[in-house]
Amino acid sequence: MSPTQKSLSGLILGALILMTAAAIWLYRDVEEMEEDALNLRQTEFAALPGWKEDNLVEFLPALLKSCSKILALPATRKMGGVGLAGTAADWQPLCEDVITLPPEHSVLRAFMEQNFTPYQILNNKEETGLFTGYYEASLKGSQVRQGFYTTPLHLRPPELVMVDLGQFRDELKGQRIAGKVENGNLKPFDPRADIESGALEGRELELVWVDSAIDAFFLHIQGSGIVEMDDGSTLRVGYAAQNGHPYFAIGKALIERGHVPKEEMSMQAIRSWLDANPDQADEVMQLNASYVFFRQLDGDGPIGAQGVELTAERSLAVDRKWMPLGVPIFLETEVAGASSTSPPRPFRKLMMAQDTGGAIRGPVRGDVFWGYGDHAYEMSGAMKNDGRYWILLPNAVAARINMAAQS
Repeated sequence: MSPTQKSLSGLILGALILMTAAAIWLYRDVEEMEEDALNLRQTEFAALPGWKEDNLVEFLPALLKSCSKILALPATRKMGGVGLAGTAADWQPLCEDVITLPPEHSVLRAFMEQNFTPYQILNNKEETGLFTGYYEASLKGSQVRQGFYTTPLHLRPPELVMVDLGQFRDELKGQRIAGKVENGNLKPFDPRADIESGALEGRELELVWVDSAIDAFFLHIQGSGIVEMDDGSTLRVGYAAQNGHPYFAIGKALIERGHVPKEEMSMQAIRSWLDANPDQADEVMQLNASYVFFRQLDGDGPIGAQGVELTAERSLAVDRKWMPLGVPIFLETEVAGASSTSPPRPFRKLMMAQDTGGAIRGPVRGDVFWGYGDHAYEMSGAMKNDGRYWILLPNAVAARINMAAQS
């Protein structure tokens, strides 16, 4: 999945640390002065709802994958976000210890409680935010354009330039722009409508041809998928790049146009409307100018923004502007019940921040990865609930935060 870019003029070039009676104010965006401000509220593990009931053996594979990346980083590398998580050096000794731990819940829980300090994440003073779900999509495809296979999944064009602004200034961590260079200037890349109208034709950039433009559209949103090929083989594809245009949620347009009631909006509702209105589907989908390019993936799962394979129900997509990747986050929200008539059930799990996405915006915002298959599709499509989360920081980082706040 790929982040939406924002104007640089709205950023304060610096992170502030300020103690209040209940929280630590870390960072504020000028454009969203009255809306978004990340705050930390220190707490205890005993205060995390459902902490003792969560099976941390299921969490361990996601933790190990993130640790493998962190151990390979230079010790001085900052962990991203707004700087609240310290550097790789703060995490590497803990990751070295994790590798030696047996997969036993009691041992893992004791390790986390002894070495980490939980902080609740707030947006200003607001504890709750929106939590949604995503999945690994399923498509049908062919290596050649034929029959129903007329919608291409494109490889990254060589002229596409993606700029990670965090490499230039620490204050811009999580901010990116993309485009193409013309006469020495970076210009916007083609929007979805132009690409789907043939802007890239004749350049042999088609990775695979699929039989449904709607399936391809949802793949762009999910970021990864498995294509069942017409010769019986399978092809796993994943995010390679994005054209730099802001992500637009077409569900908003369907609500505003009166096509789908707001209370009934879901991924399934969007798909049903698109399937039932083929004469209008292209126009509505092209309202989202964002376009994703893909690459073939090897391995057992899709690759998230941290560069590790995602783990179903344990990988969380976050807004990299605010939150670092590769850190444990305890999430409390709700998911759909066992049946359509069942009430929502609690979802209280320790997860790893391993991905990001164009629609994931704000200090308290997340997207739960559900995996592949019908269950993942149903659970992710129905997930749109308020929730809370807590970041777990190494004790050494927590001590520095508190010391800086008191000075």
